[in-house]
Amino acid sequence: MALKITSRFRRLLQRPGSIDLGPYDRLSQLVAEAEESVQALTDEELTEAVADLRTTGGLHEDEQIEFLALARDAARRTLGERAFDGQIVGALAMLQGRVVEMATGEGKTLAGAFAAAGYAVGGRRVHVLAVNDYLARRDSEWMGPVYELLGVTVSHVGQASTPEERRTAYQAEVCYVPVSEVGFDVLRDRLVNDVSERVTAEPDVALVDEADSVLIDEARVPLVLAGATRTEELDDDIVQIVRTLRAGVDYEIDGDGRTVALTDAGTDKVEKLLGERIAEAEAAAEPAAVVEDEAAEDEAAEDETEDKAEAEPEAERPAFNLYDDENLDRLTQINVALHAEVLLRKDVDYLVRDGKVSLINNNRGRIAKLQRWPDGLQAAVEAKEAVPVSDSGEVLDSITVQALIKGYKSLCGMTGTAVVVGESLQEFYDVEVAVVPPNKPNIRKDDVDRLYLTVKQKNAALVEHIAEVHETGRPILIGTHSVEESEQLSDQLEAAGIPHVVLNAKNDAEEASIIAEAGVPGTVTVSTQMAGRGTDIRLGGKDESHDKDKAIELGGLYVVGTGLHASRRLDDQLRGRAGRQGDPGGSLFFASLGDELVVRYSVSSGLRPHPDETGRLTDRKSLGILDHAQRVADGANAELHRTTWQYHRLTGQQRSILLDTREKVLTEDLAATELSERVKEKYDELVEEHGEEKVKDAARRIALHHLDRRWTDHLAYLADLREGIHLRSLAGGIVHMKPIDEFNKSAIASFDTLIADAWNEAAETFAEATITDSGLDEAASGVPRPTATWTYLVNDNPFGTEADRILGRLRNAIRPQSGAEAEEILPEEFDEDELPEELREADDSDDADDVKDSKK
Repeated sequence: MALKITSRFRRLLQRPGSIDLGPYDRLSQLVAEAEESVQALTDEELTEAVADLRTTGGLHEDEQIEFLALARDAARRTLGERAFDGQIVGALAMLQGRVVEMATGEGKTLAGAFAAAGYAVGGRRVHVLAVNDYLARRDSEWMGPVYELLGVTVSHVGQASTPEERRTAYQAEVCYVPVSEVGFDVLRDRLVNDVSERVTAEPDVALVDEADSVLIDEARVPLVLAGATRTEELDDDIVQIVRTLRAGVDYEIDGDGRTVALTDAGTDKVEKLLGERIAEAEAAAEPAAVVEDEAAEDEAAEDETEDKAEAEPEAERPAFNLYDDENLDRLTQINVALHAEVLLRKDVDYLVRDGKVSLINNNRGRIAKLQRWPDGLQAAVEAKEAVPVSDSGEVLDSITVQALIKGYKSLCGMTGTAVVVGESLQEFYDVEVAVVPPNKPNIRKDDVDRLYLTVKQKNAALVEHIAEVHETGRPILIGTHSVEESEQLSDQLEAAGIPHVVLNAKNDAEEASIIAEAGVPGTVTVSTQMAGRGTDIRLGGKDESHDKDKAIELGGLYVVGTGLHASRRLDDQLRGRAGRQGDPGGSLFFASLGDELVVRYSVSSGLRPHPDETGRLTDRKSLGILDHAQRVADGANAELHRTTWQYHRLTGQQRSILLDTREKVLTEDLAATELSERVKEKYDELVEEHGEEKVKDAARRIALHHLDRRWTDHLAYLADLREGIHLRSLAGGIVHMKPIDEFNKSAIASFDTLIADAWNEAAETFAEATITDSGLDEAASGVPRPTATWTYLVNDNPFGTEADRILGRLRNAIRPQSGAEAEEILPEEFDEDELPEELREADDSDDADDVKDSKK
């Protein structure tokens, strides 16, 4: 009843929340009533009953009831599990296009399989979009027997899948596939020269696992298809010079830790050192004979030179200017080398493994196997770590996860935390959230966050608390933010004599076995990001045979967070690992004023904390800083998502226009028609010599090349345009010029003649093309395909310029609530030197801003 009242109240206020589950509850009861008659069927009869329901227009309500009764019994027969009513409700909600919130351990995987099979029986093709290869393969194989009994074909795609395996998998009625893999396949299919090379099927239904993470956190991440062109090595002199620069003297880092820039002193130092090395290199390159001749001449003229020295000073060599046009490449290399050296941290942002730099997916705590940095930054990190520099190339095409998802006709999904992002799901995808209550009440006890003055004090209290809980034998799961943090904590636990296991990006292949045993009494598990791990933590271990009763008696799994995440939703995902299906459990998060979240997102002006002897803070204003920092971070990320989508939306529309033309070239005779009109004599001559089919094929390949070439150049132009578009707002004078408006104007102007220019270039190429009895000679005709292609993910705007501006607006727009105000603290009770250095600096800058505002 309370849930119904809450949902209706939210709808009255037009605020996102759970839809009314009343209709689904009634339908689930009808499913239960139909179950008895289903149980009397043989396996063959059950499969036939599902076949009788098959249609091409989707299942109607009464058909959904009958199907779910059959699906529930199919799961009972094949998996030994009878689906809970909550799982039936979840499946019904997904069949009607909702994103379902179900707590960890409540059976989302089975509910998702019911929904996917229901769509398939209704004549739809379904992609179950997973977050990684492991889950795509595991879930398709785990649910395989259920699909088989229902007569529904199922498959999966992974990074190692061959093109033929992918082509076959996508033809199945239900295909489990990582969201990045289907995106990359779409990009590759956009560039094929023959229809037979395609692997994907037309997008129809997307059922998204971990929906909040995929649809919100990763929605702005571009998936990129690149063509190999060159190796992008950094000048070793530049790498060595950057390593000599000093923080605060030669370069400054912005308050958010996103950007780094040379100071005037740093610029002078770089110019001096780089100028000297360039001069030395030029001198070393002079021919020896010339040097000897010049030495003889110099000796003969030495006396005369000395006589003139006092009267006429020697002409100085022109100073090296880093900002001259001719040094633009060096300046760019300096900037990316400085970014790599200062802002990107080993074991936090990336690992070095097997002689390669591998990026870490911050949302998942795993190696991002297909991810790399763009614009020379990857090469800079590789140079920093002294590993071989990988090939670089140009972007052939790209698509954001959000644009990919919006290409499906129907969308639904499931996750453990959806209500928090309900507003964003409605704004960007027009989908509603359905919160399914747990099968058993949640009795987990979540303690109030513990806040400390410094990181050192927090860590000391954290280890001490873990030791106390471990002595009781209670299983503990510790969530950290990075590989580096997990290994530092591991060292501290080892020093304290606490046995433990560590799960991070370095050993993620062992994650299933590690996580499955985290509920055994006496076990201490240290893990990086838990979202998307996909493995339940059962008390007593995987088979619940290792002292489950003792684990329950001790209070169940105890979750400890070493720091708050940028979103409370991510904290809730970690907490949700405890208290599975009515089990007891508990959680506690530690934080400090020196944590990155607080330093980066809080407004600390006026904060005068008074910690106890351990450094712990308990006053309301200090604790309010945590909530405030998370709200600012959430706001910044939401605005960044919104801004990114605005920029990519026009690009997507332009790509659709180009794809329409490309599809006609690929599947019809548009190229032959166009080129025969533009260069009729050449066309007729080639037809007479080689036959019409070979000429049509050559025309098609030439036209496709120039359309793709023009699009590649357009993407490069848009990337450069976006990088500096915000500067135009500074040139607007009295009239304010919005960067997005200026971007759109320039993008539209650039695209206006793109297709026409491609046809003109195609005609010029066709007139000079080399066609043999084997067909078009692509290399000789100047239309070669890339020697190699690869795919990767890349964070949009890695240097953070857009985020910095967004954060700057939001930081001062969102202030702590008045209810969080601290009691008055007398000056003598507070030692400002106790504050972390970052917050002391933030206080100074905020106070200065306040003075400026008061003068206005």
